[in-house]
Amino acid sequence: MIGRFDGSNRSTWACAGCLVQIIESDHIRLRTREGMKVAKAKGRLRGKQPKLKPRQEAHLVELHRAGEHSTAELAELFGVGRSTVYRAIERAAVKERSKASDNR
Repeated sequence: MIGRFDGSNRSTWACAGCLVQIIESDHIRLRTREGMKVAKAKGRLRGKQPKLKPRQEAHLVELHRAGEHSTAELAELFGVGRSTVYRAIERAAVKERSKASDNR
């Protein structure tokens, strides 16, 4: 029966192949986590860099408060998405609220 390719033999090899893929993906995840731990220990693991520098973000918020530009126009002007504009405006509002509560 060795070398015979019937339905049961084919499904057995398919299951074996699936197991190999599962084990390999677990190994990849493990190696990735180990590499990230090493990078973090060396101080090389950083998150995604902000699209706008603090000065640019302050200027964007200033233009928004002036009311001369829409959110879409500001996004196009600064070369970012509208969601980035909304987040910058929200961060500025939170910062102002925290300053106001500190002054009380």
